[in-house]
Amino acid sequence: MSLENRRTITGRWPLISGGVAVGIAGLLGVLVALRESPIEVDEEWMSELLEERGPWWDVPALFMDWLGGGLVAVVVVPLVIAGALVLVRRPLGAAVFLLASVLSAGLVQVLKAAFGRARPELMLVVSDEGSFPSGHVANAATIAIALGLILALDRGRRWVWMLGALYIVAMALSRTYLGVHWLTDTIGGALLGAGVAVIVWVPFARALAREPRPRRVRS
Repeated sequence: MSLENRRTITGRWPLISGGVAVGIAGLLGVLVALRESPIEVDEEWMSELLEERGPWWDVPALFMDWLGGGLVAVVVVPLVIAGALVLVRRPLGAAVFLLASVLSAGLVQVLKAAFGRARPELMLVVSDEGSFPSGHVANAATIAIALGLILALDRGRRWVWMLGALYIVAMALSRTYLGVHWLTDTIGGALLGAGVAVIVWVPFARALAREPRPRRVRS
């Protein structure tokens, strides 16, 4: 196999991986939509969290609810992040990030309408219809993976990936703690958001790599 063919196959793996993640999210949605009752793991997870509810956990969960939903998540946060990327001379990165955010949010709404899964009954906050997938978690995964791919491919920036992973987990925990999503809703949201981010990034990967990188300060 020639070197060029090897590079082509290697370059396809991110696109394939992103497509597989979105596909698994869709299959999971079909599975939960066909069932008349929640999956056992969903019920067990919800029961565990219901026992942990209390004022100390309510505050951070409600903050994550505000940060990851509504106009704050769909408009304010993406524009702030895109603006920050522009300020550090990453205009293409800003455009790719916004495109991934828009496509992820749109696909979430399409799947919510298609599957029509009922939300849990003991919710602590008011939410719209459609439990699968979790829009909050999909948004968190899109932000984390998109920024990781745009900013953290250089060595020495693993902290971007670690913070992104923590953000996704925290959002998933808050959604199930508040009772607005089943565990499988958050898994589907994470797969969807991550997959979309990767798929959008692939066509621009080489151009993004040529954008300026902030200089590192050496001690």
